[in-house]
Amino acid sequence: MVPRLWYVSVLWCHLAAGIVQHRSLEDGRLERRRLVHKYIKALNKEEGAIRLVGGDNEYEGNIEVLHNGKWGAICDDEWDATEGHIVCRQLGFPGMRRYTHSGYFGPARRRFWMDNLFCEGHEQELVECHFEGWGENDCEPGEAAGVECNPPDDALIPEPLLRNEDIPKFPIHSRSRLYVQLRGGRERNEGRVEVRLDGGRWGSICADGWGLLEANVVCRQLGLGYAREAFQTDYFGGSNVSRPVLSGSECYGNETELADCLHHDPIRGVVSCHGSRQHVAAVICDYSSPDLVIDYLEIEQTAHLEDRPMLLMQCAMEENCVASEAYQIQRDDPHWRYRTRRLLKFTAAAINAGNADFRPFKEKSQWEWHMCHMHFHSMEVFATFDIFDLSGRKVAQGHKASFCLEDSTCLPGVSKKYNCANYGDQGISINCSDVYLYNLDCQWVDVTDLSPGSYILKIAINPEFKVSEMSFDNNAAICDLIYTENYARVQNCQLARP
Repeated sequence: MVPRLWYVSVLWCHLAAGIVQHRSLEDGRLERRRLVHKYIKALNKEEGAIRLVGGDNEYEGNIEVLHNGKWGAICDDEWDATEGHIVCRQLGFPGMRRYTHSGYFGPARRRFWMDNLFCEGHEQELVECHFEGWGENDCEPGEAAGVECNPPDDALIPEPLLRNEDIPKFPIHSRSRLYVQLRGGRERNEGRVEVRLDGGRWGSICADGWGLLEANVVCRQLGLGYAREAFQTDYFGGSNVSRPVLSGSECYGNETELADCLHHDPIRGVVSCHGSRQHVAAVICDYSSPDLVIDYLEIEQTAHLEDRPMLLMQCAMEENCVASEAYQIQRDDPHWRYRTRRLLKFTAAAINAGNADFRPFKEKSQWEWHMCHMHFHSMEVFATFDIFDLSGRKVAQGHKASFCLEDSTCLPGVSKKYNCANYGDQGISINCSDVYLYNLDCQWVDVTDLSPGSYILKIAINPEFKVSEMSFDNNAAICDLIYTENYARVQNCQLARP
C-alpha cells in the first residue's frame, strides 16, 4: 500500500510544474505585449512615437521622436537621467543604464523636434514633458541626446554585443606616449585632431561625445591656448584620409595632456565608433577666452522664501518655471489664480574674469523675442537651479528657460558694452558682471512640495559647456540648504563645476 504522503508529494510536484509552465507562458505573453507596444506607435506613425537610432543594438542610440508624420532628433539641452528613464519606460525596457549627450551615437540625422525638455519623472511618454515647442531649438547636429536602456532579462543578445556592451576606458599616459597634432585646417590653430602612439600611425579621433572639455585639453597640450570650438565634422578631412585610432575620449577638462583622459584602450587596438565615416573630432583654438565665476556670497545673502499667488506667475508659467503640479492645478482648478506656490528665491551674479567677452553662441537673427519680458533672449540655458537630498537624489529643479546677457555692473574704469534693451548686442564684457536679481521671473526654485529638512542647493552657469571658457571649475556654487516651514537658509557655499 502506497503511503498517502507520496500521493500528496506527487500532486504538489505536478502542481508546481504547472505553475512554472503557466508563468513561463505568461512571461512570454508579457514580452510579446511589450514588443507590440514598443513598435505599434512607430509602425502606425502615431504622434509622439520614439525610437533609438545609431546604436549597436535596439536598446541604445540617439532618440528620435515622430511629429506630423516625420522623425526628428532631440537636443541634449537639459537632458539628464529623468528624461532617459522616461524614454526607456516608454519603449518597454526595464530601466535605464545611462543617458548620453553630445551626439554620442553620432550626429543628429534629422532636424531637431524637441529642445530643453523638462520632465518631472512621472510622465509615461516623452511628449508629456514640457519643451520649447516643436522645432524650436538652437542646436547643432553634435548635440543629439541618447540613451542606453537595460535589455529584458530574457532578451537574446548576440554574443559580440555582450562583449562590447561596456568597453572599459583607461588613461594612456603611464603606458605609452600619445602624440597630438591638428591637420586639415587653414591655420595652425584649427583642424581635425590626429594622434599617434609610440611606433604607430597617425589617425583621427572618433567624435563620440567629443566636446569643449576634450578640445580644451588638446589646445592646452599643443600650446594654443583654449578651445574656441569643438566639432564633430569631416570639414577638415574625414576617415577617407585619416582612419580613427582613438575612441571613447572622456576628459574632465583640467588635464595637461590628452593621454591623461580616459579612452578605449588603443594599445590593444580597441576602437569603437558609433558615428558615420565623417564622425571626426576637430577643434579651433584661441589664446583669448572668457571665464565666468559665480558669486556664491550673493546667493547666501539673498536667499529667502516667498509665497507667490499663481495670478502673478502667468508669465513665468509660460516658460515652465514652476513644478508640474502647478500646471495640473491650472488645468483642474477653475480658481487656480488664487492658489499660491512657495518659492526659494535668490540673486545670481557672474563676473567675467577672462581675457575675452562672453558672447552667446546663437546668431543675433536667431534670438527670440519674449513679450512677457519685453526683450530678446539670446541663450536658452544659461543657468540651472537644482536641489538634492543628502543621498544625491534631485528633489526640486528650477527651470529658467532663456536669458538675456548684459553688463549689469562693471569694475571701476570699465565701461558697459552690452545691453538687452532695444535689440542691443548681448554678452558679458571682461571685468563686468551679469546680475539676475531675486525679484525677476524664474529666479527661483519651486519648493511647494518639498518637505522640511537639510538639502544641497546647486546653482550653475553655462552648465552645458555650450560657450567656451578658460575653466569650468568655477561655474557652479554648491551650498547647504536648511529648509523649514517658516524660513530657508543657504550657507557654506563652495565653487565647483556644473
